[in-house]
Amino acid sequence: MRKHSNSMPWLVTGDIDGFFGLALDNLVQLLIIVSLCRAVLGFPDALIYGQILPGAAVSLLVGNLYYARQAKKLAGAEGRADVCALPYGINTVSLFAFIFLVMLPAKLAAQAQGIVDPARAAWQAGLLACFSGALIEIAGAFVAEKLRLATPRAALLSTLAGIALGFISLGYLFRAYAHPIVGLSTLAVILLTYFGRVRFKGGIPGGLVAVSLGTLLSWLSGIAPVGADPVPTGWHWPVLVLGELFDSLRTDYLLTYLSVILPMGLFNLVGSLQNIESAEAAGDRYSTRDSLLVNGIGSLAAAAFGSCFPTTIYIGHPGWKALGARAGYSVLNGVFMSFLCLSGTLSYVVWAVPVDAGLAIVLWIGIVIAAQAFQTTPRQHAPAVVVGLLPGIAAWGAFMAKNGLHAAGMGDGDGPPFTNALLAEFAKADVWIDGAFALEQGAIFTATILAAATVAVIERRFVQAGLWCWLAGLLSVLGLMHSYRFAAGDTVLTLAPAWNWAIGYACMGLVFVSARWLSVPEKERWTLYLRHTLGSL
Repeated sequence: MRKHSNSMPWLVTGDIDGFFGLALDNLVQLLIIVSLCRAVLGFPDALIYGQILPGAAVSLLVGNLYYARQAKKLAGAEGRADVCALPYGINTVSLFAFIFLVMLPAKLAAQAQGIVDPARAAWQAGLLACFSGALIEIAGAFVAEKLRLATPRAALLSTLAGIALGFISLGYLFRAYAHPIVGLSTLAVILLTYFGRVRFKGGIPGGLVAVSLGTLLSWLSGIAPVGADPVPTGWHWPVLVLGELFDSLRTDYLLTYLSVILPMGLFNLVGSLQNIESAEAAGDRYSTRDSLLVNGIGSLAAAAFGSCFPTTIYIGHPGWKALGARAGYSVLNGVFMSFLCLSGTLSYVVWAVPVDAGLAIVLWIGIVIAAQAFQTTPRQHAPAVVVGLLPGIAAWGAFMAKNGLHAAGMGDGDGPPFTNALLAEFAKADVWIDGAFALEQGAIFTATILAAATVAVIERRFVQAGLWCWLAGLLSVLGLMHSYRFAAGDTVLTLAPAWNWAIGYACMGLVFVSARWLSVPEKERWTLYLRHTLGSL
């Protein structure tokens, strides 16, 4: 029976908790954009605050409002009041990839050619990357549902769990212990509220308590204020930049940066698909096609209004749902982030509220995501979940290793660049960093495929396990997995065939397929053994 659409209110108390966590996550992306566009690309504030951030505001508002309405509609259709909207925001991985692998090279190439405004060339290259990635996401929306149904839940969720453990949980845990007065106090509030399942007297949300306490302790301990006094930039309305976008649609740009644009587009598509699966595992089944289409439209709107940074359905739906967030947290996030981008008040927030004040919420989200991978998959698939965790953690390890090299003065412009000589130096310490760098490239594909193959092996579907491995081999030949090269201060994906890994996957698949004829199940093995023993007697 179809229920009335008002079965779930637009705003509940849990939406306040969810808003603080999601807004903090989105805020971090905006801070990174401002910092890197200034320091790395040399963009003027007029470009950042006048066009890039207003474009980001449009993209954030489009997706957040749609996903809130989608949640409200699902709640009405199913007569439930516990539906949580899909979390949504700027894609962190694409943000870094587009700045360092597309926009910075475009700026350097423009400078080498003597172009008067290299910043504009970099901005146009970023617009092209964002626009092209959006088209990949939109086209993929029509085939993604079949991909999701063919992939075991353990494969989809364990991939997210690996990313959550490395880049969210461990990263924020380090920061919590670097500033223990703030980090451990706010962590205690979050654990008490969300794991202890209690509320503070007066109905004050735990997220609000954590952020308020964290801000107060940050000021008392000297973490805040952050940086120099803020400077107002004024209000900027979004303006279409179709002329700049049209100028960016150049064949030389597309061919030069295809090795970044294509993998990032596929990465965003598969990552969003996994997050939709995560939402379904938590009890909220959304249309895969519609969700992915709006995700792509958000990125398209970003490029049309001047932002170079695509949007994505965020990791963490089960965490926000467990907080009690429903539809309102998405609306609040879209409106608040848009206001920050358009009004120029972002600098004031950065100055007054350090990230440390709310990191415990994000840390908790990472824990919940990792736990869900085990809780909502069949018990016998637990080994496959562990296998799926490993590539994401390995990618985080590679990231940490490279940051350590940067801290030692390598790859920073003044020090020696990254070269193959690093591999031998790491090997002397019995650290096979070559494997970590290979796993880092296409880690999301690697995790999904290895976990799916493991599920097939557990269920004794050996031919299917072999097919998964051969798919991994094909992606390696195409250069979408494990193919990397050294840049001055990084390891970056290249579309060159990764033959060693392709051959390895081919052999792995052959072993699995041949097991159908060369092996017998464990019970049958013991039966044969007993028959042989009794026969000899």
